[in-house]
Parts: sequence; C-alpha cells; structure tokens
Amino acid sequence: MPEADMALLVAAARRAGTVARGFVGQTLEIEHKPGDAGPVTDADHAVNATLHDMLRAARPDYGWLSEESEDTRDRLTRRRTFVIDPIDGTRSFIEGSGTWAHSLAVVQDGVPIAAAIYLPMKDKMYAAARGAGALLNDLPIRATTRADLAGASVIAAKPNYDAGNWLGPVPDVQRAYRPSLAYRLALVAEGRFDAMLTLRPSWEWDIAAGALILDEAGARVSDRRGQPLRFNNPHPQVNGVVAAGPVLHGQLREQLAQRPG
Repeated sequence: MPEADMALLVAAARRAGTVARGFVGQTLEIEHKPGDAGPVTDADHAVNATLHDMLRAARPDYGWLSEESEDTRDRLTRRRTFVIDPIDGTRSFIEGSGTWAHSLAVVQDGVPIAAAIYLPMKDKMYAAARGAGALLNDLPIRATTRADLAGASVIAAKPNYDAGNWLGPVPDVQRAYRPSLAYRLALVAEGRFDAMLTLRPSWEWDIAAGALILDEAGARVSDRRGQPLRFNNPHPQVNGVVAAGPVLHGQLREQLAQRPG
C-alpha cells in the first residue's frame, strides 16, 4: 500500500504542477490570511481543488488535512489521512521564483507512509514510501553522514541562529536558505546540505512529506527536543524540526536550548 500511495501522490503532484504553472506570469488574486499567516492566491486554491478531487476520488476512505481547506475533526477518525500543502512557498510563487513546491503525504496512525515533494519549475520530484527508500526523479538519494557540526552546511532561516536557541555559542556552520520548507527538507535528504533547522512550531502540511523522505534517505528527523514527529494531531503543528545524519543530529540536539512545546 505505501508504494501504491506514493505512485498516486507523484501523479497528483505532477498534475498540480501543470495547474500551478498555468498561473505563472499571470496577474494573481492575492489575499492575506488572518493573524499574519501569509498570503494565499487563486493558484493555491486551484491546486488545492485539483488535489482534493483527484486524491479523495482515489482514496475516499482517507482523511484530508490541507493548508487551504477548512479543517474538520473527521480526519481524526480515519486511520490514513492525506496531509497536503498545495503550494509551499507562496511568497516565492508570487515573486516569480522557481523554489516553490507541492508537498503531499499519506499519514497512517500518525506516521507518514508515502510522500512526494515536487518543484515544477525545476522538474524535481522527490518521493518515498515507507521501507522502500527515497528517490529524486526515480534515482535513490541519501543524506550525508557528516559527523562534525563545525563547518557543516545548514539550511535554515536566520532566526534559528538567535543566541537564545543555543546552550553555548551559535555553531560555526555554513548557512543557506530556501523559501520552501518542504524543499529545505528534501535538499538534506538529497545530500545537498548536511542539516536543516526550523525551531518554531511548524505546520504538519509543510513537513509531513519531507519527514518521510528524510527518514528513508537515512537521516534522523525529530522535533527541536529530539522527540519523534507525529502527524494528524488535533492541532496540526509540531514543535519545530531538526534533521541531519544520525551523528550530526545528535550534536545539534546537544547544543540546542530546551524550550517548552
């Protein structure tokens, strides 16, 4: 079942890419979500509708959690649930950049079992099924095995390096950033970067797919306290994300300050 679900997610992500590319270069209808939660466009809504119709038709017994759909408690009664971000990196999409992604996962009993992250403007399809490894455009990928935090390449937003997040000095690492959180996770799974951090509460739809791809690529992924990530929670957020190869992950966790969830 995980591999069949992965194939479904890959097909759906490609269809989403076709829909989203149709809005590129056009005048977008842009709204701003309450509470400074970011922009949403007519492209986000169109992609969400396409994914909803395709995925729910294929798996009507699965629950549904998407950034652009009204959340209901029905998903909490389902063993398997789609966890979807129609366009991760909407600001990047609006600006005309190519580093936005579609992030799709199937979660079973709180654990991702199938995933796809697709960057249409780069034609990069990351995918994974539980127990079957991680792929980029159908080729296997592995995270790095770096063991030394000093000088490691870390992909994270600037606030993660605030001194209050660390027990001692902020680590001396090579810093990088990409707008899409799903893409940041995938880049570590690909081995392009050694680690990634996001230390603030994170929405499940941004990270469920990337969490599985990282795990299947040999990385360790946890919340900021080192606890396993669980999905399809009543409030769909987790307490940040730390991802790296097993040894480097341990070094990061040792140096991160503890904060309440």
